[in-house]
Amino acid sequence: MKSTERERHVKIGILGSGNVAKKTAALFIRAGHGVLLGERGTFSQAAEYGEAVLIALPYLACKEVLPALRPALAGKIVIDATNPLNPDWSPVLLGEENSAGEEIARLLPESRVVKAFNTVFADSMFPEKLNRGGLPAAGFLCGNSADANTTVARLLQELGFAPIDAGPLRCARYLEAMAHLNIQLAVGMSGGTDAVFLYHQNKA
Repeated sequence: MKSTERERHVKIGILGSGNVAKKTAALFIRAGHGVLLGERGTFSQAAEYGEAVLIALPYLACKEVLPALRPALAGKIVIDATNPLNPDWSPVLLGEENSAGEEIARLLPESRVVKAFNTVFADSMFPEKLNRGGLPAAGFLCGNSADANTTVARLLQELGFAPIDAGPLRCARYLEAMAHLNIQLAVGMSGGTDAVFLYHQNKA
């Protein structure tokens, strides 16, 4: 491995073993990063392993799982890919001034929580599906640490997304609303989950 590759190599711990966990794991491995998937019983190993740790659990499981991992995740980048959903995919209403991302940050106050990966379906997490006619899928993110946001933006770009920093973590409220819209279009309106957001911005 070349020195530049070593500098870019990041160990990624993933909490979860479902579709989002597996698909993001494959993308990270393809981009040259180390990955350890953790499921119930091995969450602590994934949390210890990762320089950055992706939460790919159902949001409703986070209050049970994350408090025990707080020491292992202290000081680390925690990428929150959750959405506040019930088992039937209907929204969990957290209030206009709250979000799953902010709730997770309260559970992990020593971690640098970045919301990302929550606006794309697992079914679209393939290199060929992230590119739509030459336009990469939008990789929205937000968080309160500029350094952590920069790192997550780089990771998103390496995986094939067009990273878009939406600002502080409170903007997770908007990203989660986008996910609810995505689900409504895909499931409620039978549009299907082979869909991504594209965001084109002209900058002077």
